[in-house]
Amino acid sequence: MLDAEETAVLPMSPAAAKDGETDDGHGSGPVVAGGPARERKRFRFARRATLRRSVRLLRSFRFEQTEPARFYGGIATDSVHLLGDFFADLTGRDLSGTTVLDVGGGPGYFADEFARAGARYIPVEPDPSEMHAAGITVPAAVRGSGMALPFRDDAVDICFSSNVAEHVPDPWRMADEMVRVTKPGGLVVLSYTVWLGPFGGHETGPWHYLGGEYAARRYRRKHGREPKNRFGVSLFAVPARDGIRWSKRTSASVYAVFPRYHPHWAWWLVRLPVIRELLVSNLVVVAGKPDRPSQSG
Repeated sequence: MLDAEETAVLPMSPAAAKDGETDDGHGSGPVVAGGPARERKRFRFARRATLRRSVRLLRSFRFEQTEPARFYGGIATDSVHLLGDFFADLTGRDLSGTTVLDVGGGPGYFADEFARAGARYIPVEPDPSEMHAAGITVPAAVRGSGMALPFRDDAVDICFSSNVAEHVPDPWRMADEMVRVTKPGGLVVLSYTVWLGPFGGHETGPWHYLGGEYAARRYRRKHGREPKNRFGVSLFAVPARDGIRWSKRTSASVYAVFPRYHPHWAWWLVRLPVIRELLVSNLVVVAGKPDRPSQSG
Protein backbone atom coordinates (compact mmCIF):
# COMPACT_ATOMS: atom_id res chain seq x y z
CA MET A 1 0.00 0.00 0.00
CA LEU A 2 1.26 3.48 -0.82
CA ASP A 3 1.93 5.90 1.96
CA ALA A 4 -0.82 8.55 2.10
CA GLU A 5 1.67 11.34 1.43
CA GLU A 6 3.06 9.55 -1.59
CA THR A 7 -0.24 8.60 -3.20
CA ALA A 8 -0.52 10.21 -6.63
CA VAL A 9 -3.33 12.55 -7.51
CA LEU A 10 -5.61 11.47 -10.32
CA PRO A 11 -7.22 13.92 -12.73
CA MET A 12 -10.59 15.17 -11.53
CA SER A 13 -13.26 17.17 -13.29
CA PRO A 14 -14.16 20.59 -11.89
CA ALA A 15 -17.77 19.45 -11.65
CA ALA A 16 -16.73 16.59 -9.39
CA ALA A 17 -14.59 18.93 -7.30
CA LYS A 18 -17.52 21.28 -6.76
CA ASP A 19 -19.70 18.36 -5.75
CA GLY A 20 -17.14 17.37 -3.10
CA GLU A 21 -16.31 14.02 -4.70
CA THR A 22 -13.07 12.93 -3.04
CA ASP A 23 -11.07 9.87 -2.18
CA ASP A 24 -12.30 9.77 1.39
CA GLY A 25 -15.89 10.89 0.86
CA HIS A 26 -15.55 13.79 3.27
CA GLY A 27 -16.02 16.53 0.71
CA SER A 28 -12.54 18.07 0.72
CA GLY A 29 -9.23 17.54 -1.01
CA PRO A 30 -8.28 16.10 -4.40
CA VAL A 31 -9.09 12.72 -5.83
CA VAL A 32 -6.24 10.30 -5.14
CA ALA A 33 -5.31 6.81 -6.23
CA GLY A 34 -8.30 4.60 -5.79
CA GLY A 35 -10.67 7.45 -6.65
CA PRO A 36 -12.92 7.60 -9.71
CA ALA A 37 -10.55 7.23 -12.65
CA ARG A 38 -13.48 7.72 -15.02
CA GLU A 39 -13.28 11.46 -14.25
CA ARG A 40 -10.16 11.68 -16.41
CA LYS A 41 -12.03 11.53 -19.72
CA ARG A 42 -13.92 14.73 -18.94
CA PHE A 43 -10.88 16.94 -19.48
CA ARG A 44 -10.79 18.74 -22.81
CA PHE A 45 -7.01 18.81 -22.74
CA ALA A 46 -6.84 15.00 -22.51
CA ARG A 47 -8.22 14.82 -26.05
CA ARG A 48 -5.39 17.11 -27.18
CA ALA A 49 -2.70 15.10 -25.36
CA THR A 50 -1.91 12.68 -28.17
CA LEU A 51 1.23 10.75 -29.01
CA ARG A 52 1.77 13.01 -32.03
CA ARG A 53 1.75 16.08 -29.77
CA SER A 54 4.23 14.42 -27.40
CA VAL A 55 6.65 13.58 -30.20
CA ARG A 56 6.40 17.11 -31.64
CA LEU A 57 7.17 18.75 -28.29
CA LEU A 58 9.99 16.38 -27.40
CA ARG A 59 11.65 16.94 -30.78
CA SER A 60 11.55 20.68 -30.22
CA PHE A 61 13.74 20.41 -27.10
CA ARG A 62 16.88 20.14 -29.19
CA PHE A 63 16.36 23.75 -30.29
CA GLU A 64 16.12 25.22 -26.77
CA GLN A 65 19.68 26.56 -26.75
CA THR A 66 20.30 27.07 -30.49
CA GLU A 67 16.91 28.39 -31.66
CA PRO A 68 15.01 29.47 -28.54
CA ALA A 69 12.29 31.31 -30.47
CA ARG A 70 11.44 28.11 -32.32
CA PHE A 71 11.42 26.04 -29.14
CA TYR A 72 9.45 28.48 -27.00
CA GLY A 73 7.04 29.22 -29.82
CA GLY A 74 5.86 25.63 -29.75
CA ILE A 75 5.67 25.59 -25.97
CA ALA A 76 3.71 28.86 -26.04
CA THR A 77 1.08 27.43 -28.37
CA ASP A 78 0.79 24.34 -26.21
CA SER A 79 0.49 26.51 -23.09
CA VAL A 80 -2.40 28.48 -24.57
CA HIS A 81 -4.16 25.20 -25.35
CA LEU A 82 -3.47 23.88 -21.85
CA LEU A 83 -4.77 26.96 -20.07
CA GLY A 84 -7.62 27.51 -22.46
CA ASP A 85 -8.93 23.97 -22.10
CA PHE A 86 -8.76 23.88 -18.32
CA PHE A 87 -10.18 27.39 -17.97
CA ALA A 88 -13.10 26.32 -20.17
CA ASP A 89 -13.57 23.23 -17.99
CA LEU A 90 -13.56 25.42 -14.89
CA THR A 91 -15.64 28.38 -16.05
CA GLY A 92 -17.23 27.53 -19.38
CA ARG A 93 -15.42 30.53 -20.95
CA ASP A 94 -12.48 30.93 -23.30
CA LEU A 95 -9.43 33.11 -22.63
CA SER A 96 -10.92 36.27 -24.18
CA GLY A 97 -10.78 39.14 -21.71
CA THR A 98 -8.87 37.20 -19.07
CA THR A 99 -5.73 38.42 -17.32
CA VAL A 100 -2.98 35.80 -17.42
CA LEU A 101 0.02 36.17 -15.12
CA ASP A 102 3.04 34.18 -16.31
CA VAL A 103 5.44 33.68 -13.40
CA GLY A 104 8.96 33.47 -14.79
CA GLY A 105 7.88 34.68 -18.21
CA GLY A 106 11.45 35.39 -19.32
CA PRO A 107 11.84 37.41 -22.53
CA GLY A 108 8.13 37.22 -23.40
CA TYR A 109 8.06 34.45 -26.00
CA PHE A 110 4.48 33.59 -24.95
CA ALA A 111 3.05 37.10 -25.34
CA ASP A 112 1.88 36.87 -28.96
CA GLU A 113 0.14 33.54 -28.51
CA PHE A 114 -1.87 34.74 -25.52
CA ALA A 115 -2.71 37.99 -27.31
CA ARG A 116 -4.10 35.98 -30.22
CA ALA A 117 -6.31 34.14 -27.74
CA GLY A 118 -7.67 37.48 -26.52
CA ALA A 119 -5.97 37.44 -23.12
CA ARG A 120 -4.07 40.21 -21.36
CA TYR A 121 -0.66 38.67 -20.79
CA ILE A 122 1.59 39.82 -17.93
CA PRO A 123 5.00 38.16 -17.57
CA VAL A 124 6.91 38.44 -14.29
CA GLU A 125 10.68 37.91 -14.38
CA PRO A 126 13.33 38.69 -11.71
CA ASP A 127 16.35 38.82 -14.06
CA PRO A 128 16.50 41.97 -16.24
CA SER A 129 19.00 40.37 -18.64
CA GLU A 130 16.58 37.50 -19.19
CA MET A 131 13.70 39.91 -19.76
CA HIS A 132 15.57 41.57 -22.65
CA ALA A 133 17.41 38.51 -23.97
CA ALA A 134 15.26 38.10 -27.09
CA GLY A 135 14.66 41.76 -27.84
CA ILE A 136 10.92 41.32 -27.35
CA THR A 137 8.95 44.22 -25.88
CA VAL A 138 6.02 43.25 -23.68
CA PRO A 139 4.44 46.48 -22.36
CA ALA A 140 2.91 44.78 -19.32
CA ALA A 141 6.12 43.00 -18.25
CA VAL A 142 6.95 43.28 -14.55
CA ARG A 143 10.28 42.71 -12.84
CA GLY A 144 9.74 40.75 -9.67
CA SER A 145 10.30 37.52 -7.79
CA GLY A 146 7.93 34.60 -8.04
CA MET A 147 8.45 34.02 -4.33
CA ALA A 148 7.05 37.48 -3.54
CA LEU A 149 4.81 38.42 -6.45
CA PRO A 150 4.32 42.20 -6.65
CA PHE A 151 0.54 41.92 -7.02
CA ARG A 152 -2.33 42.27 -4.62
CA ASP A 153 -4.45 39.32 -3.53
CA ASP A 154 -7.05 38.10 -6.05
CA ALA A 155 -5.57 40.11 -8.92
CA VAL A 156 -5.65 37.81 -11.99
CA ASP A 157 -7.92 35.29 -13.63
CA ILE A 158 -5.16 32.78 -14.39
CA CYS A 159 -1.73 32.34 -12.84
CA PHE A 160 0.64 30.14 -14.77
CA SER A 161 4.24 29.02 -14.53
CA SER A 162 6.03 26.86 -17.08
CA ASN A 163 9.44 25.30 -16.45
CA VAL A 164 10.33 27.78 -13.72
CA ALA A 165 9.92 26.01 -10.37
CA GLU A 166 13.19 24.10 -10.87
CA HIS A 167 14.99 27.46 -11.08
CA VAL A 168 13.61 28.77 -7.78
CA PRO A 169 15.15 27.97 -4.37
CA ASP A 170 11.70 27.74 -2.74
CA PRO A 171 9.29 26.65 -5.48
CA TRP A 172 6.41 25.92 -3.10
CA ARG A 173 6.52 29.40 -1.69
CA MET A 174 6.16 30.52 -5.30
CA ALA A 175 3.23 28.13 -5.78
CA ASP A 176 1.51 29.58 -2.70
CA GLU A 177 2.04 33.07 -4.11
CA MET A 178 0.44 31.98 -7.36
CA VAL A 179 -2.67 30.90 -5.48
CA ARG A 180 -2.71 34.15 -3.48
CA VAL A 181 -2.80 36.45 -6.51
CA THR A 182 -5.43 34.44 -8.38
CA LYS A 183 -9.04 35.55 -8.16
CA PRO A 184 -11.59 33.29 -6.47
CA GLY A 185 -12.94 31.06 -9.21
CA GLY A 186 -9.70 31.48 -11.18
CA LEU A 187 -7.18 28.96 -12.47
CA VAL A 188 -3.67 28.10 -11.25
CA VAL A 189 -1.38 25.95 -13.43
CA LEU A 190 2.13 25.03 -12.30
CA SER A 191 4.32 23.04 -14.70
CA TYR A 192 7.94 22.19 -13.91
CA THR A 193 10.84 19.95 -14.96
CA VAL A 194 11.36 16.95 -12.69
CA TRP A 195 14.98 16.60 -11.57
CA LEU A 196 15.44 12.88 -12.20
CA GLY A 197 13.68 13.01 -15.54
CA PRO A 198 15.69 13.05 -18.78
CA PHE A 199 15.63 16.87 -18.97
CA GLY A 200 16.22 17.56 -15.27
CA GLY A 201 19.79 18.73 -15.80
CA HIS A 202 18.83 20.98 -18.72
CA GLU A 203 21.97 21.57 -20.81
CA THR A 204 24.12 19.62 -18.31
CA GLY A 205 22.11 16.43 -18.72
CA PRO A 206 22.27 13.49 -18.67
CA TRP A 207 25.24 13.91 -16.34
CA HIS A 208 22.96 15.32 -13.63
CA TYR A 209 22.20 11.69 -12.78
CA LEU A 210 25.69 11.64 -11.26
CA GLY A 211 25.00 14.82 -9.31
CA GLY A 212 24.30 18.43 -10.14
CA GLU A 213 27.77 19.66 -9.17
CA TYR A 214 29.46 16.97 -11.21
CA ALA A 215 27.31 17.81 -14.23
CA ALA A 216 28.14 21.52 -13.93
CA ARG A 217 31.90 20.87 -13.66
CA ARG A 218 31.82 18.55 -16.64
CA TYR A 219 29.97 21.12 -18.71
CA ARG A 220 32.54 23.79 -17.80
CA ARG A 221 35.45 21.51 -18.76
CA LYS A 222 33.88 20.58 -22.09
CA HIS A 223 32.59 24.01 -23.18
CA GLY A 224 34.97 26.39 -21.42
CA ARG A 225 32.15 28.31 -19.78
CA GLU A 226 29.60 27.93 -17.02
CA PRO A 227 26.25 26.42 -17.95
CA LYS A 228 23.36 28.86 -18.18
CA ASN A 229 21.56 26.85 -15.51
CA ARG A 230 24.03 26.51 -12.62
CA PHE A 231 23.13 23.83 -10.11
CA GLY A 232 22.48 25.25 -6.65
CA VAL A 233 22.26 28.80 -8.00
CA SER A 234 19.75 28.85 -10.85
CA LEU A 235 18.87 25.16 -11.07
CA PHE A 236 17.59 23.00 -8.23
CA ALA A 237 16.63 19.37 -7.74
CA VAL A 238 12.82 19.40 -7.56
CA PRO A 239 11.23 15.94 -7.52
CA ALA A 240 7.73 15.01 -8.69
CA ARG A 241 7.04 13.93 -5.11
CA ASP A 242 7.21 17.53 -3.87
CA GLY A 243 4.67 18.76 -6.40
CA ILE A 244 2.25 16.04 -5.34
CA ARG A 245 2.79 16.92 -1.69
CA TRP A 246 2.05 20.56 -2.43
CA SER A 247 -1.11 19.57 -4.30
CA LYS A 248 -2.35 17.91 -1.11
CA ARG A 249 -1.72 20.84 1.21
CA THR A 250 -2.66 23.83 -0.92
CA SER A 251 -5.85 25.75 -0.18
CA ALA A 252 -6.72 25.58 -3.89
CA SER A 253 -8.91 22.81 -5.29
CA VAL A 254 -6.64 20.51 -7.28
CA TYR A 255 -8.28 19.09 -10.40
CA ALA A 256 -5.41 17.26 -12.06
CA VAL A 257 -1.79 16.26 -11.70
CA PHE A 258 -0.25 14.71 -14.79
CA PRO A 259 2.92 14.51 -16.93
CA ARG A 260 2.78 17.43 -19.33
CA TYR A 261 4.55 15.95 -22.34
CA HIS A 262 3.00 12.49 -22.19
CA PRO A 263 -0.06 11.30 -24.12
CA HIS A 264 -3.17 11.10 -21.94
CA TRP A 265 -3.06 7.32 -21.79
CA ALA A 266 0.26 7.54 -19.91
CA TRP A 267 -0.92 10.02 -17.26
CA TRP A 268 -1.20 7.14 -14.78
CA LEU A 269 2.59 7.28 -14.35
CA VAL A 270 2.15 9.91 -11.64
CA ARG A 271 0.66 7.18 -9.46
CA LEU A 272 3.98 5.28 -9.20
CA PRO A 273 6.23 6.85 -6.54
CA VAL A 274 9.63 5.78 -7.90
CA ILE A 275 8.86 5.40 -11.59
CA ARG A 276 7.38 8.90 -11.85
CA GLU A 277 10.68 10.49 -10.83
CA LEU A 278 12.39 8.92 -13.84
CA LEU A 279 9.63 8.98 -16.46
CA VAL A 280 7.50 12.03 -15.66
CA SER A 281 9.78 14.60 -17.24
CA ASN A 282 7.47 17.53 -16.49
CA LEU A 283 4.78 17.56 -13.80
CA VAL A 284 1.67 19.73 -14.13
CA VAL A 285 -0.57 20.69 -11.22
CA VAL A 286 -3.90 22.22 -12.23
CA ALA A 287 -5.97 23.89 -9.52
CA GLY A 288 -8.87 26.27 -9.11
CA LYS A 289 -9.06 28.89 -6.41
CA PRO A 290 -12.31 28.36 -4.54
CA ASP A 291 -14.93 31.08 -4.57
CA ARG A 292 -15.30 32.88 -1.28
CA PRO A 293 -18.31 31.78 0.75
CA SER A 294 -21.19 34.23 0.43
CA GLN A 295 -21.60 36.68 3.27
CA SER A 296 -24.92 36.58 5.08
CA GLY A 297 -26.49 38.79 7.69
